[in-house]
Amino acid sequence: MTSHRGGQAFQLGLFLLPSSALLSGICLLVACVSGSRGRDCPVWQDRWTQPFLVASLLMLVGSLVAETGSLAWAGLANWLPFFWAFWAFRPHLASERQRRQAAWMLLAGTLPVLLTGLGQMFLGWQGPWQLGGGAIIWFVAPGGQPQGRLSALFDYANMAGAWLGVVWPLMLAAVLRPDGWRRRGAALLLTLSTVVAVLLTQSRNAMGALALAIPFVLGPMQWFWLLPLLLLLASPLFLVVLPGVPPGWRQLGMAVVPEPILDRLLERGGPTAWKHTRLGQWGYALELVAARPWLGWGAAAFSVLYPIYAAKRWHGHSHNLPLELAISHGLPVMLLIVGTVLLLLVVALRKGILQKAPMERAWWTATLVLVAMHATDLPFFDSRLNILGWTLLAGLAAFNQEVAQTPTPDPRPDRDGSAASSELGAP
Repeated sequence: MTSHRGGQAFQLGLFLLPSSALLSGICLLVACVSGSRGRDCPVWQDRWTQPFLVASLLMLVGSLVAETGSLAWAGLANWLPFFWAFWAFRPHLASERQRRQAAWMLLAGTLPVLLTGLGQMFLGWQGPWQLGGGAIIWFVAPGGQPQGRLSALFDYANMAGAWLGVVWPLMLAAVLRPDGWRRRGAALLLTLSTVVAVLLTQSRNAMGALALAIPFVLGPMQWFWLLPLLLLLASPLFLVVLPGVPPGWRQLGMAVVPEPILDRLLERGGPTAWKHTRLGQWGYALELVAARPWLGWGAAAFSVLYPIYAAKRWHGHSHNLPLELAISHGLPVMLLIVGTVLLLLVVALRKGILQKAPMERAWWTATLVLVAMHATDLPFFDSRLNILGWTLLAGLAAFNQEVAQTPTPDPRPDRDGSAASSELGAP
């Protein structure tokens, strides 16, 4: 069992996460130490952590022969500490009540992101703003970063969009919970503000997350009417991006989609712009993987090699997590990490998480959203999103373990009704 102080440090760390990675990191380090003590199963015997431990060994071996030198060792900081956190966070997420409290802390911590982002775009707010003698510094770029795109407390609009897209399912669940109209009204206002903020980021991943999350959070019972509605609303985007659409229909879709979003979807930029699209980057990434498939080139290899040999423009990564892992650390590491993450999602799905309470469904959905985002971008390079991702994965592992230890399943198929208001300790 984890200590009470460790649980408090964990919740405080989640609340501070989007505002200050430093202060949040201190709190979460305390939570990791607390969560590592007195465990019945040591880290090397935990079945969900074992693949990550094997991947760690392969990463260390690969760094010895990496082509990127010291960058390979520095890149391990994006992974090895978080393998420990994945195991150490789990006692703080062991029950549905603890996961619900963690979700509320993430939602409360998102308020500064929304306030600074909307103020940035509509009121001309700009930083830096300092709190606590510099312990918290908010670098709010004037007019957004890039210009005209909401970035709020993050360095780039795509990172702000990723954060908002991942917490969006939790906001939907807060609206669904029968907590009284005052509380649900506040959650609805927060949810609508998030939609506006996501659109202002112009992040394609974040906009896709808004649609992806809705059917899973509402639950399978609503899919018979919801999925056709979502397809209808998304049809203008399909007309724009899908190949083989007749010109007349494509023009109709382009007339409906706002111009800034249209520019982002079509990657306009001249006859050689394809080299800088995701497909162009992935093609070169596959060449790198084929050249060194076992231990990889070392962390940051894509950012070093791509501008030299593929295109005269720098890109910090390959915009796809499996490819990035395979380039940096080899195919075995990629399969161990990506396979375990996908297995966590599948096992939780088979254990009936989508038939549980709204916040449980939202937890699974938020994890799915973040995993999907890593198919076309790499938000985990922002430490706050990396921590958020491993927190969500730890919660899924805790859910799988909790259900496995429960002798009889909950007979209630869906708890969106008023009976849910009697849940013990609902914050």
